[in-house]
Amino acid sequence: MDISDILVLLGGLALFLYGMQMMSSGLEMAAGNKMKQILEKLTSNRVKGVLAGAAITAVIQSSSATTVMVVGFVNSGLMTLNQAVWVIMGANIGTTITGQLIALDIGVIAPLIAFLGVAAILFIKNEKVKHISEIFAGLGVLFIGMDMMGSAMVPLQSSETFLHFMTTFRNPLAGILIGAVFTAIIQSSSASVGILQALAGTGMIPLSSAVYILFGQNIGTCITAVLAAVGTKVNAKRTTVIHLMFNMIGTIIFTVICLVTPFTILMEHITPGNPVAQIANVHTVFNIITTLILLPFGTYMARLAERILPDKQSEKEEVMHLEYIQPFESHFAMGQGALTISQITLEIERMRKIVRETVSGSFDAVLHSTSRDKELLEQKEDYIDYLNAEVSRYIVSVMHHEMAAEDSVKISGYYKILGNLERIGDHAMNILGYAVSMKKMGISFSDKAKQEIITMKEMSLQILEDISGSNVSDIKVMLEKTSRDEQKIDDMRNENLKRQMERIGKNECIADASIFFSEMLTDFERIGDHALNIAEQYYEMLIRKV
Repeated sequence: MDISDILVLLGGLALFLYGMQMMSSGLEMAAGNKMKQILEKLTSNRVKGVLAGAAITAVIQSSSATTVMVVGFVNSGLMTLNQAVWVIMGANIGTTITGQLIALDIGVIAPLIAFLGVAAILFIKNEKVKHISEIFAGLGVLFIGMDMMGSAMVPLQSSETFLHFMTTFRNPLAGILIGAVFTAIIQSSSASVGILQALAGTGMIPLSSAVYILFGQNIGTCITAVLAAVGTKVNAKRTTVIHLMFNMIGTIIFTVICLVTPFTILMEHITPGNPVAQIANVHTVFNIITTLILLPFGTYMARLAERILPDKQSEKEEVMHLEYIQPFESHFAMGQGALTISQITLEIERMRKIVRETVSGSFDAVLHSTSRDKELLEQKEDYIDYLNAEVSRYIVSVMHHEMAAEDSVKISGYYKILGNLERIGDHAMNILGYAVSMKKMGISFSDKAKQEIITMKEMSLQILEDISGSNVSDIKVMLEKTSRDEQKIDDMRNENLKRQMERIGKNECIADASIFFSEMLTDFERIGDHALNIAEQYYEMLIRKV
């Protein structure tokens, strides 16, 4: 095997992996922004979850991509750990479709599939058709790469050293280790299984040796999910533990079966003289049987993962941090649209709650003529500023990536919502500042003014509850309610201002107190304005859906 063969092998592997990336990207653009709804419907029970994982993986030809998607969804709260178990099991079944397609020699028409897919991308203007065409183009490119790898390995047939090694090693652990390490390096079990099939197709490795490498490849594919879980919350890390458990348990079971039963001989008899199909069949049987064995124990696997990685009091609670946004780099785009939007939505809802707490505390400081909670409220304001900056930075970073038009509209809208929430926090700080100044000056409001401030506080908290994330599911109702409450705030501001003038005229209010009260009315009105801006932005995101 000379340098040119090595270059062809590397080129074929590159096309294989790029074909998978094209398929992932095409599916992401075609259905990524609806992935949340799809998963919610398809993971309502274990059977549906397994079928969903198998179907998605069969389309994108990569269990690694599906598992990375699941890790991200569990991390952002889109999916529970129990739901993740079923999808991971299904993903391991779905990934076997690549080997079966290779065994069917679909590579013969791969150039035609790639040509038709690319032609549709170039000449058809419909965006949805383009994205679906990208899936087919990726499939064609994948199999062109597979054929290149097979051709590059033909010279190995004349290498006595290589043939001796591949035909004489019988240590199962050695085969498992080889398969696991190689798959971990290229981060694709589909590609490594394809290479194993290419080797078997040239007659250089018997099935009795290949099965152990195949089992190791199933373990090695977990490395992508492990890398994706770095920096995520503990529940997402548990997802990778479940993935590892599934493949390690399956490997132990089938290694014992191969050692004590004529399993490989039976698989050879099913498709005699066709080692490529034999490997594909073993891969399929491995994952289906392992899933059937472990399916009744899925919830126990989730509990075991929780024992292996127990909950800990997070040190992050002591410092400012992003709770839901845990970005990780991956060449698999699958599901990133739904994941990104979910992460941003949850962080914005968290920010809204902190803003509401700050507004409430600031009004209380005025009502009780105290600056006792000043430091705590200022810390909350710092947190609001931090979240505004960090979530905005994340939004800007994802805007550089290709995404569905609907996702792009939503993300741009969230950027504006962040700014309005931050401004509400600023107005709360203004109100706190009045309380601090009044305390220093020994000024307090009259009982009538305090009663009006209590009503202002209640109205502010109400309108901030109007824009809660729990109300976004019915945005039209949210906008109508927020509009009504904003109008009430405007009317209340005018009425309070009128009554204040009457108190001044009757000498019931001192000049300094009236100044602070007037400034507070302005901040009160601005809180309503920014809340209405947020509701209107949510509505605009709805009507601009494409």
